[in-house]
Amino acid sequence: MHFINLEAQYRAYQGEIDAAISKVLASTAFILGKDVDVLEASLAEYTGAKHAISCANGTDALMLALMAIDIKPGDEVITPSFTFIATAEASAIFGAKPVLVDIDEQSYNINPALIAAAITPKTRAIMPVSLYGQVADMDAINAIALEYSQKFGHKIYVIEDAAQSFGAVYKGKKSCNLSDMACTSFFPSKPLGCYGDGGALFTNDDELAAKIKALRVHGQTARYQHSYVGLNSRLDTIQAAVLNVKLKYFDDELKRRDELGARYGELLKNLDVVTPVTLPGHSHVYAQYSIRVKDRDAVVKKLAAAGIPTAVHYPMPIHGQPCFKGLGYVDADFPVSALVSKEILSLPMSGFLTLGDQELVVGVLKPVF
Repeated sequence: MHFINLEAQYRAYQGEIDAAISKVLASTAFILGKDVDVLEASLAEYTGAKHAISCANGTDALMLALMAIDIKPGDEVITPSFTFIATAEASAIFGAKPVLVDIDEQSYNINPALIAAAITPKTRAIMPVSLYGQVADMDAINAIALEYSQKFGHKIYVIEDAAQSFGAVYKGKKSCNLSDMACTSFFPSKPLGCYGDGGALFTNDDELAAKIKALRVHGQTARYQHSYVGLNSRLDTIQAAVLNVKLKYFDDELKRRDELGARYGELLKNLDVVTPVTLPGHSHVYAQYSIRVKDRDAVVKKLAAAGIPTAVHYPMPIHGQPCFKGLGYVDADFPVSALVSKEILSLPMSGFLTLGDQELVVGVLKPVF
């Protein structure tokens, strides 16, 4: 069994993907070729955002967003403690301080009720993560950012880390079109993944979009004229070609993920596990199908013995990472993050998971509980 069945997905679209890659090879336009332009236009149309700017990976997307607002040492960026390292790493690499906030126990996203207490005059951005495929409470977060922007006399940007939520809906709008900027990843295991690294940024702000486009090519605004210190962070044309094919079938896969997520919930509802909750006004793209269990190691061993792969997203919150020891946080500062990190367990999930595989997973879990 595959944790994420990329092999079946490739077989389903193989003819179109192979043809698209061959076309790029024949054109030799490997960097920022026509397929990149097509992809960016399609991503903007899909999300409803005015601008979609591709880049080399999701982490670079986060960094480019912060560079676009001129992040600098001493600035503060609010992020949840329960997330992948990249969310906090993106600000720390510029010498800014990640200010961590605990999560909501139902959605596993940042708890908006705790954000205001973390804001200071040094706060430059709030970076909520739409974890596992469900969007954070963006209306509440945007309102907080606006209130404190007015209070402190400088804009506090909201940058959605949508690496796991591309395609998800929040109150009728798509993830990546809910805040000042948004960033996503096209890592192969994401709901919309390429065959290497890839990422994109989204914004409705013309000035930010123009700056990000420059920043991703060494800050270049005209040939060999560099208005900013930037990055070399371009999505290569082959990856764009792959994504252009996959995007055609993406909504079909999301429908399948939704059905499989609901079915997992039904199959697991009488067991002593905590299953994902989809909040009112939200959809869930199940980038991961993550349950919570007691004695996780024993459960993992049972599943592994039956040939069922699992993953833990994530076993250590940001506040516990050795590289962020200097922030001075302890588990007691983030009781929900600390608890969830000890219990969370991701089960096999993809648009190509079979019903038989799903039943096998649950069949092994039932005796455990």
